[in-house]
Amino acid sequence: MPPLSILDLSVVTSATKPATALRNSIDLARHADRLGYVRYWLAEHHNLSSVASPSPDLMIGQIAAVTERIRVGSGGVMLPNHAPLVVAERFKMLEALFPGRIDLGLGRAPGTDRATSYALRQRLLDRDGDDFLERLQELMLWETREFPAGHPFNNVVAMPDDTPLPPIWLLGSSDYSAQLSAQVGMGFAFAHHFASYDAVEALTHYRRHFQPSRWCATPRGILAIAVIVADTDEEAERLASSADLNRLRRDRGQYLPLPSPEEALAYPYTENERAAVTRNRSRLFVGSPATVLHKIQPLMSASEADEVMVITAVFDHEARKRSYSLLADAFGLAKAA
Repeated sequence: MPPLSILDLSVVTSATKPATALRNSIDLARHADRLGYVRYWLAEHHNLSSVASPSPDLMIGQIAAVTERIRVGSGGVMLPNHAPLVVAERFKMLEALFPGRIDLGLGRAPGTDRATSYALRQRLLDRDGDDFLERLQELMLWETREFPAGHPFNNVVAMPDDTPLPPIWLLGSSDYSAQLSAQVGMGFAFAHHFASYDAVEALTHYRRHFQPSRWCATPRGILAIAVIVADTDEEAERLASSADLNRLRRDRGQYLPLPSPEEALAYPYTENERAAVTRNRSRLFVGSPATVLHKIQPLMSASEADEVMVITAVFDHEARKRSYSLLADAFGLAKAA
């Protein structure tokens, strides 16, 4: 079995306020550390009432401070929202404080709507189009110090200058992301849980075309999937009803807190809505440990993923912890830890 990791959105529910969701993330990270999960990543989203954390770097420091073994990182920092120097400084600081335990995952999207994106970037230089590659190159240059002769940044040092950047991962949900990750020679994490592009094609293309670099000598591919596990298939389905309604609402642009199973099960679905829920289930693996393993094994094998990263969004915090415990047992993590 491949190693297991966690992607956490600090999910806000109709009964869990954002501040509590953040504390739940810290509690879940401690739990994952004890279970033997490899890494724990925090996402960056803005202006979403369903996601409590807009600043993964702040959460990384809090979580790394209260865990012992697990790697902690961003899944990811949305680079369009930040000056590359700021990202370099913050993650070099984290690496200095928690050496060998930090990951820097980078995303190409702003992680929010257009108005919020403008509010995040309005003090930066105005640029048209996608400038992710330019920002990525600048971030790498803060580490390599290979700015052209005479460039003003040659007189600027990203502190602490005795600490390297942590390992860089590129995040994506498309063929372009796979191609770019392979070309620049970095780790690649594919977001199967919301991608429309085929995960197997993306990860196998990345592996076939990977070019070794100073950042990564060999390909490292992570398959990120949405999973809900319970002791029985019936209980898992009950828990997953919250995710079904939440996804239906998100597809309509309604980013509400995660509803309870009771609210979801009472929702009067139309025939078309039920068809949409069925389609969305292709991105969500639900069931008992044996059922979920049976469902995800073909995808893990075909994609040749080096690691599986799991996102579990359920209404009850203890049920979420239980889901990760059951999955850890199914993968043999508890014994390995």
